[in-house]
Amino acid sequence: MNPPHLVVDVQGVGYELLAPEPVLLQLGVVGLPVDLFVRQIFREDGTTLYAFANADQRRCFDILTGVSGCGPKIALAALGTLGEQGVVAAIVDEDIPTLIKTPGIGAKLAERISRELREKMREELWARHATTPKPTKEVSSPVDDELVDALMNLGYRRAEADLAAATARDEATGLEDQLRAALRHLRK
Repeated sequence: MNPPHLVVDVQGVGYELLAPEPVLLQLGVVGLPVDLFVRQIFREDGTTLYAFANADQRRCFDILTGVSGCGPKIALAALGTLGEQGVVAAIVDEDIPTLIKTPGIGAKLAERISRELREKMREELWARHATTPKPTKEVSSPVDDELVDALMNLGYRRAEADLAAATARDEATGLEDQLRAALRHLRK
């Protein structure tokens, strides 16, 4: 299980950072400045840098790595698979089947994570999200599904296809125009 990584140039020095896949997909064009939240972890075999899109995501990573058996790679995989809100919701709701969807998390580890972190997640900064209304999820129309399916048939991963399709729907109408727009974004 090798997490996705990126290299960030900081005044001529390239730093390799591991990051959840959604973070990589949000970065945009190579060569443009980026703002990332970074966590540095020291081990006997070296130092590793982890990149996150926001402070909440980094805090969720830190909390997850505090659980015995849940190292940085598993915490990163959880954020990449479920997102920070998905991780928090699964822990607070004791949704073990959702946690198990993460590569590297089995039933025992999922139960330990939920048991040890349930109260902490409620008390942490995510408590503010419980009081704000959650956005309703839009129901995809068949055209929306066709666009994502077409991108996946061209070899793009689901996360890439979803992100490109969402952007393309804002720019164009009609499946063919949306497909062209999505491909333009994916080629950047």
